[in-house]
Amino acid sequence: MSTQDHDRRASESEAGQAAEEPQHPAEAGQRSTPWGAAQERASREARELRQRLDGWTHPEHEPVLESIDSHGQREERSGPDPVAPPAASAHISLADFTAPAKRRARTIAQTVFFRGMVDRVVRRRVVRAPGAEQLTGGCVVVCNHSSHLDAPMIMSSLPPNLRHEVATGVAADYFFTAWHKRLFTQLVFNAFPVDRKGSGANRGLTKKLIAAGIPVLIFPEGTRSKDGRMRDFKMGAAALSQSLEVPVLPVALIGAHEAMPKGSSWPRWGRPPVVVALGEPMRHRPNESVPSFNERIQATVRSLYAQNRPLIDDPDAA
Repeated sequence: MSTQDHDRRASESEAGQAAEEPQHPAEAGQRSTPWGAAQERASREARELRQRLDGWTHPEHEPVLESIDSHGQREERSGPDPVAPPAASAHISLADFTAPAKRRARTIAQTVFFRGMVDRVVRRRVVRAPGAEQLTGGCVVVCNHSSHLDAPMIMSSLPPNLRHEVATGVAADYFFTAWHKRLFTQLVFNAFPVDRKGSGANRGLTKKLIAAGIPVLIFPEGTRSKDGRMRDFKMGAAALSQSLEVPVLPVALIGAHEAMPKGSSWPRWGRPPVVVALGEPMRHRPNESVPSFNERIQATVRSLYAQNRPLIDDPDAA
């Protein structure tokens, strides 16, 4: 045997012995040992966890409605009729909204709640018309209504001269039935009770608030929409504006229904996008009837929705 053949066979023998020797667990390809199997399983679980977390952070959100026009379709009623509001709701006075100590407490509570909650659960974009930026004093803010996010979204999106003054009309038979709900809604939302039963409790309070220079937020549909489409407005907001000669500030919420639809206890994961569009203030025209003014307000809210709907899909759209 030549020296070259001997060296070649020795090298092959050494390579064979090296292949038979167990590798260190950290080396690639080692899956037959318990350590390798555990390492592979841990890697697989880590990949799955990253995928789930990525899904929570960037989920496939429900498509936002292109239009909120209900084409005359009425909201299907469900559940019992509204009950008479509790007696406690009849003891709300103008001082509850104008007292300096309560205004300071409200400003602090709203700042903490809005900054700590609203912008953590949705990605919000606010669009304000120039006239909305200049609006001060008593006015009627109206908006489409489909989510429990609506009131905090609108209030925190108003210009600074209105943000901490606006009072929100809420259902007395729901928000004023327990002391903790009443305390929270009054403190954070500067709420005043609306009697959906029509028994007359607190009748005239809305007019007193507006006459005192306090803007009021009213949802003219009267309840949240189940499908996100806007139903016909009740004429209360238009009548208030006309009788007190104050402007109406139209607002369109885009994406709020998809972010937290009726029946949900919490907004959907992943900070879904929402656009809050504030239009130009509106006033009734000479000799314009309340129904005609009401229809014009509805049309303006629909138009605001349609004009700003592209911002949901393209945050950089003009």
